[in-house]
Amino acid sequence: MSGTLAKIAEIEAEMSRTQKNKATAHHLGLLKARLAKLRRELITPKGGGGGGPGEGFDVAKTGDARIGFVGFPSVGKSTLLSNLAGVYSEVAAYEFTTLTTVPGVIRYKGAKIQLLDLPGIIEGAKDGKGRGRQVIAVARTCNLILIVLDVLKPLGHKKIIENELEGFGIRLNSKPPNIGFKKKDKGGINLTATCPQSELDTETVKSILAEYKIHNADVTLRSDATADDLIDVVEGNRVYIPCIYVLNKIDQISIEELDIIYKVPHCVPISAHHRWNFDDLLEKIWDYLKLVRIYTKPKGQLPDYTSPVVLPYCKTTVEDFCMKIHKNLIKDFKYALVWGSSVKHNPQKVGKDHTLEDEDVIQIVKK
Repeated sequence: MSGTLAKIAEIEAEMSRTQKNKATAHHLGLLKARLAKLRRELITPKGGGGGGPGEGFDVAKTGDARIGFVGFPSVGKSTLLSNLAGVYSEVAAYEFTTLTTVPGVIRYKGAKIQLLDLPGIIEGAKDGKGRGRQVIAVARTCNLILIVLDVLKPLGHKKIIENELEGFGIRLNSKPPNIGFKKKDKGGINLTATCPQSELDTETVKSILAEYKIHNADVTLRSDATADDLIDVVEGNRVYIPCIYVLNKIDQISIEELDIIYKVPHCVPISAHHRWNFDDLLEKIWDYLKLVRIYTKPKGQLPDYTSPVVLPYCKTTVEDFCMKIHKNLIKDFKYALVWGSSVKHNPQKVGKDHTLEDEDVIQIVKK
C-alpha cells in the first residue's frame, strides 16, 4: 500500500511544480492519467483473498432513496441526523454491528428516505486508511450526498471533503462529460471535436490514452473538455451524485451573514440544535432527489394517496412501475389507465412504454 501512496505523493508534487501552459498541457495530462490509475488501485484492492471490495459492510438498502451524510466531527452532523430522524422518523434506528448505525428512515411526501451516516470518510480514506474503503463503497450508492459544514469555518472543510470524494470517483453536482469514447481493434486514435478545445489536442489525447495502453479508439469531444474529463470517461467508473451543503450553527452568525449564505448555490443554512430551517432543507432534498410518486387505483375504488409507489426520475415508464411492484405483473399486463399530467385526457389508455410523471394515478388492467 505504502508504495502506491508514495507514488501518488510524488506525482502530486511534480504536478504542483509544473507551470500550466500550452507547452506543459501534454505532460500534465499524462501525470493526471497516472494519478487516476494509482488512485483506482487504492479504492479497488488487487484480487486474491480477503473477500470482495467492501466486504462485511453494506447497509441493506431500504426505502425509495438513500442520502449519505458527510462531515467533520463536531460540526453537528449527529444532532442533525437524530433530529431529522426524530421529527420525521417512521422506524426505530437500525443497529448495524459493523461500522455504523443508520439513524433511520424518514417519510417525506409519501416517500421513504434512508439517512446514512458516512463516518470517517475524511482524512485519508482515499489513501486506503481505516475502514474508509467500505464507507466509500456505500457513499457511491447514495442518491444524494449532504455535506454538513460548520458555518463558522465552512470553506476549508468543504474543500477537504470535496477532494476526498473526488478522489474516489464521486462527482458532485455535475453531469458526465460530453465525450464519445469507443475502443476499436485498429485504425489508431481518431479525434473529432465538434467545438473549439482550449486544453485537449490530438497529442494530449494520444498520450493520455497511451497511459491506459489504448492505441485504437474513436474520441468525440462535444464540449470544451479537460484532461480530467477525458480520464473520467476512460476510467468509466465515476458516479455523478447531487450534493447539498448544509451550513449548520446559524444561531451563531448575524442576519447579514445569513443573507450572503443564502446566495451560495446548493447551500442550505440550518441550526440542527434548534431545528431551524428543516423544512427548507427537506424541500431542497426533495428537489435534488427528483423522485416521482405514482398513486395506484384498484378497479372500482378511489386512488390510494397515502402510499405512493416511488420511482427514480430516470425510470418512470409503466413497465418500471410494474417491476417495482412485482416482476410477474408485467407478464399479465394488458394495458394501463392513467390520470394525471403525463396524459392528454383522463383517463388515458397506455402501453408499458408510456412515461409517467409525478403524482399520476394508474390502474393496471391484466390480460
